[in-house]
Amino acid sequence: MDTALADWTQSDHGTPPVTQPQVTLQKISTDIWDMKYRFRSPSGDAGDGTIEDSWDRVAHALSRCEGRKASHWQGRFRDQLDDFRFLPAGRILSGAGTGRNVTLFNCFVMGTIPDSLGGIFDMLKEAALTMQQGGGIGYDFSTIRPKGSRVAGVDADASGPLSFMDVWDAMCRTIMSAGSRRGAMMGVMRDHHPDILSFVEAKRDRDRLRNFNLSVLVSDALIRAVDADADWPLHFDGKVHDTLRARDLWDAIMKATYDYAEPGVIFIDRINAANNLSWLEDIAATNPCGEQPLPPYGACLLGSVNLSRFVTDPFSPSARLDTDGLKSCVATAVRMMDNVIDVSNFPLEAQRKEAVNKRRLGLGVTGLGDALVMCGLRYGSEAAVEAVETWMGTIANEAYRTSARLAAEKGAFPLFEADQYLQAPMIQALDADVRDLIAQHGIRNSHLTSIAPTGTISLLANNTSGGVEPVFGYSFVRTVRLPDGGQVDETVEDYAYRVFRTMFGPDAELPDSFVEADALTPREHVVMQAAAQKWIDSSISKTINLPRDIAFETFKNVYRQAYDLGCKGCTTYRPNDITGSVLSKPETAEQAKQRATAAAPTAIATRPVELPGQTYKVRWPHSEHAIYVTINDIIEDIDDGAGATERVRKPFEVFINSKNMDHYAWTLALTRMISAVFRRGGDVRFVAEELGAVFDPQGGAFVEGRYAPSLLAVIGGVIERHLNALDSGALPLTLLSEQARGRAGTAEIEEIAAPPPGLLCPKCHQPSLIKQEGCITCSGCGYSKCG
Repeated sequence: MDTALADWTQSDHGTPPVTQPQVTLQKISTDIWDMKYRFRSPSGDAGDGTIEDSWDRVAHALSRCEGRKASHWQGRFRDQLDDFRFLPAGRILSGAGTGRNVTLFNCFVMGTIPDSLGGIFDMLKEAALTMQQGGGIGYDFSTIRPKGSRVAGVDADASGPLSFMDVWDAMCRTIMSAGSRRGAMMGVMRDHHPDILSFVEAKRDRDRLRNFNLSVLVSDALIRAVDADADWPLHFDGKVHDTLRARDLWDAIMKATYDYAEPGVIFIDRINAANNLSWLEDIAATNPCGEQPLPPYGACLLGSVNLSRFVTDPFSPSARLDTDGLKSCVATAVRMMDNVIDVSNFPLEAQRKEAVNKRRLGLGVTGLGDALVMCGLRYGSEAAVEAVETWMGTIANEAYRTSARLAAEKGAFPLFEADQYLQAPMIQALDADVRDLIAQHGIRNSHLTSIAPTGTISLLANNTSGGVEPVFGYSFVRTVRLPDGGQVDETVEDYAYRVFRTMFGPDAELPDSFVEADALTPREHVVMQAAAQKWIDSSISKTINLPRDIAFETFKNVYRQAYDLGCKGCTTYRPNDITGSVLSKPETAEQAKQRATAAAPTAIATRPVELPGQTYKVRWPHSEHAIYVTINDIIEDIDDGAGATERVRKPFEVFINSKNMDHYAWTLALTRMISAVFRRGGDVRFVAEELGAVFDPQGGAFVEGRYAPSLLAVIGGVIERHLNALDSGALPLTLLSEQARGRAGTAEIEEIAAPPPGLLCPKCHQPSLIKQEGCITCSGCGYSKCG
């Protein structure tokens, strides 16, 4: 190692100058730390007493592989964790140094799915093992033959990739990830697969593939075909199954995401062309949030530099980003993240080998929105675009510079090939001195930059704006559930807003740089993503929030702008009737009070003599007899607060009946509990969601072409279907007509409290045995036994 490099490994870059006012840590931050990242030993005699203890734990764990300099690097790591300057991803914060058998990698792209039943379920097992250790997963389902294809040797038709995605979805519901977090999954499909239209439409069903994010792998060829208004062949394994107009496919993708926010779009050819290892690997999927396009068994190692903590003299004419402090943090963060590869567990050996051979990192940013505000720059403006390009260029060059120096100290990643690597577009864009270092020493990490959504760790960092997103809201009320079941409303404020109020007081007028997400145009979102993408060798997780009333053609233009400006993917969110408003304008304290009052339990309604209802027939393959689910509704006239009334139909009670008396006890208990919930009113959709997550240890089954993990999940699906019909207005808001009532009678349907009198038939299990002419005979099924 030369002298300059030796000096670098021992030098102290220091910490950025503190020229911001100190603001107190909000309760939301300590709550997040306590719930998600605080370590408590099983015996209770050790653990993290404070957030600073958590930083000490992580710094110690990640410095152990530094040999005799471990104590030096532990101090350096600890310095950059202080005040949330560097935020390792959640798996690192919660798992490093705990001794738990968990992975410190957030997400993985799994192996290529073979087009065989045995291979598919081998992949399902690998997915379960990965999610059990806390890793999210991504899969390309394009390798499974389309629905209706002939399966040689078994004289059957293939069920197609979506049916197996249902199996993955059911598995995900039953695997609790390490800690308290359930797993996340990304499912992608290529734009030429014969089942692509079914994939695009899959989430129009409210309760299908809820544990998946979905994205279409859009090729450059499809974009060209759309521009040329050409035909688009759908093919698999060299055989064309169908042909449609390219614009029809593109419009179907756009209409689906317009209506219910999925699928997203991944520009897969651009990803592969820009890949630093394009000569070595082919990428066909991403991690669940999309910021890490990865090869089979690729791992997602994330961390974020908090830009908001590097702004000196905020809200002044001299406000700027402290680039020296930023470079110091980046250099330390790269070394810290590189060490994660050597200390982490891996669910699968293939994942460990992939990580060690390429040593991929995903260093990103958070607090960009706050940093812009504090520097007086409006998000989406030309000045903000220029600043982001400069800041991200500084980060990328320092990250690659550090990795080249690490290669001189510890060795390049095992698959490094100088001639190939130096030709990659990202490497060509780096400063000349960085390229020279790579040519001389190689590089420790094949990839170094990625921008994750950073939702929870940004909340931990005193509610800093997340990733590259703008500030969503500056002050809002959050309702927190207490351990005793009660609730308390907490005011939560954005970090930059708190700094401003600390400096200028509660009545000072906010400067123009304080722009919230809903005040931005779609193009202002896109240009910021594109500006950052120039220096990101992986990708960016960003959601472009759009108004409900945006015109469809304007909406489509957002995706085309993203493609034309060089983005690697695009995800939008428009409030819709299927997913609701996932991100909504934060409420004020008065609005929170009104909501709490409206949500308070109401008196239980008295049952009318007559109720409208629907009966649904369910077939469960493991049961000999059909099951009938009857849901009766109540019709009420509700005061709309303006002197008028609105007639609504709401679920009131449920009955479950079957000839199979094996189900009698639990169906009776279930009907009583669900009916009690229905009668209390309020939002009852959670009932269907909870039933849908129930897993039968004896195995699930395919019902009407879809996989269900249990009979209870099927019943939950029936309830969901009924609630959807109520929401859509498909069910009438009137009782039976007088004529129908005359025919049907007005007898009340009594709730079953005990088995009807009579002996149970040993064949059909119904209480319909009678003694006739000396023989015990079933009046239902005809069973007879002379006595």
